[in-house]
Amino acid sequence: MNKDLRYLQLLSRSFPTVQAASTEIINLEAILNLPKGTEHFVTDIHGESEAFQHVLKNASGVIRRKVDEIFGHNMRESEKRDLCTLIYYPAEKLKLVRKSEKDLDDWYKMILMRLVEVCSVVSSKYTRSKVRKALPAEYSYIIQELLHEHHTELNKQEYINAIIATIVSTGRADHFIIAISNLIQRLTIDSLHIVGDIYDRGPGAHIIMDTLCEYHNVDIQWGNHDVVWMGAASGSRACMANVLRMSLRYANLQTLEDGYGINLLPLATFAMDVYGDDPCDIFMPKSVEDPGITPSQVRLIAKMHKAISIIQFKLEGEIIRRHPEYGMDDRLSLNFINYRQGTINVDGTDYVLKDNRFPTIDPADPYRLTEEEESVVSKLMHSFDSSSKLVKHMRCLYSKGALYLARNGNLLFHGSVPMNEDGTFAELVIQGKPYSGKALFDKIDKIVRQAYFENEGTPMKEYAQDFVWYLWCGPYSPPFDKKKMATFERYFLDDKEPKKEEKGHYFKLKERKDICEKILAEFGLDPEHGHIINGHIPVKTIKGETPIKAGGKLFVIDGGFSKAYQPETGIAGYTLIFNSYGLLLVQHQPFESRAKAIEEGLDIISANKVVEFATKRKLVRDTDIGKELEQQIADLKELLKAYREGLVRES
Repeated sequence: MNKDLRYLQLLSRSFPTVQAASTEIINLEAILNLPKGTEHFVTDIHGESEAFQHVLKNASGVIRRKVDEIFGHNMRESEKRDLCTLIYYPAEKLKLVRKSEKDLDDWYKMILMRLVEVCSVVSSKYTRSKVRKALPAEYSYIIQELLHEHHTELNKQEYINAIIATIVSTGRADHFIIAISNLIQRLTIDSLHIVGDIYDRGPGAHIIMDTLCEYHNVDIQWGNHDVVWMGAASGSRACMANVLRMSLRYANLQTLEDGYGINLLPLATFAMDVYGDDPCDIFMPKSVEDPGITPSQVRLIAKMHKAISIIQFKLEGEIIRRHPEYGMDDRLSLNFINYRQGTINVDGTDYVLKDNRFPTIDPADPYRLTEEEESVVSKLMHSFDSSSKLVKHMRCLYSKGALYLARNGNLLFHGSVPMNEDGTFAELVIQGKPYSGKALFDKIDKIVRQAYFENEGTPMKEYAQDFVWYLWCGPYSPPFDKKKMATFERYFLDDKEPKKEEKGHYFKLKERKDICEKILAEFGLDPEHGHIINGHIPVKTIKGETPIKAGGKLFVIDGGFSKAYQPETGIAGYTLIFNSYGLLLVQHQPFESRAKAIEEGLDIISANKVVEFATKRKLVRDTDIGKELEQQIADLKELLKAYREGLVRES
């Protein structure tokens, strides 16, 4: 029996008759002619959970635009704002309405009809089967009836009114409003793309990950800040130290302690013992937004910050010395310190250190951990290994994530594609073999997974753990791509020159259309119609920068959610919407707070710019899913032919 016939016989188990196969062909052909679903691109969230949750709830303004289109001038501005807030935060908004609304039953009936109207519009581009699968089980039948019947002839109006009145009279209005509001949010966005950097700086990365792990359709392109957390969870001690240092630098302990239950007491005790009389002035946190942190706690954080930084430099030195192929000997900063004079030599120039207290460093063997430091590192690693929530979130990052994604003509990645000055793809030697372009990305993706999933104690596991650290700060790492990460210099030196981090050639070359087209072709996409969607680099709008590069071939949509970046960008970044009509770039102003959004109806003020308009509305058949469905149709037609020729028998 040939291979094709065996495949058709297997397919016949799912479609055992001519009628079953024919019906599926009809269904798939119908789906191909629906409008493509809306894709939402978000990047560089950096732990800002409230702003991210709001952008997710309002779909970068899509829901507000739908409300404007549906109700136009038939509703006052304040009413439309209240309706949107109800859709975003139904439970919280209902509490406020119950306190202020005099005729609650009448309000319920009015608002339920409006919500059904919005839900009908956002569900119109999907099959009834897909909508049905998204419905909350307890209200599935009722919502189906309301969506199907509310536009029908007048003699059905009493039927609709009766359903609405019964929902209100049985006391289920609040539950129903919450259910249909959540359904509207879900149906507005068909797929969500997170183009890197969920972690670090902000306090709620664990909250964001909870949302993403449960989201109906999401993919994640790993950013350098995600990779360092993945390395820590994989067992890399250097990555773990970096994670702790970043958290302490921004006085952000919520994700570590509240989110993942990481026990910082061993580090705190060690820091007080060793650095108790050290003011640690240069290690004071950059910002302290949590009002619950007292001045004495800030001083303790500074001591912990210094303690883990010194440990980090030692652990990184071990990796660099194990891997001369990384070409990172210049990052062995502890080798270049004159401990007697309190200076350091960087690129041939001596600089005075702002802090020369190094009680745990032996100048003769600077990268050796003291016995106490070794104990602290072991206890911290045990805490990371024992966090069930961290395991859950890392599994989610691996299952939903990758280093890059090619989808519907767009190439998504965080950082860069390493390049030489002449525009050729730069090579990185991995395990003795050079890789570049797409092959480099594919190889890195494999190694990142091996770091987590390989058996403990194997040479490959240890190699991969070290390599994940390289991805965080290595010169030719796609998520980083700078000549160096000047962490030591930023802490210990006043001079600007040694702090400079020279970016890879990609960051200049990406302005050229021909380079972007070359990259698209390398990853198997159409250079003429494709786009690169890039995270990692904050767009400094305040200085006149634009996120649209290379004649529209490249979009740099660093979300700018991180408050640390907003003074230099002037905005809260960009998101991108790709619907059946084209590409829409959305520029956001800073988000005040969830409380303000609920109580005052304050949305994120967004400016929209159509960057590409389709002269012909894109259908499902024009997408990657459409290509898969067309292949399924071709297979089913072969099955029909086999039935009719007697090669396969109906069951």
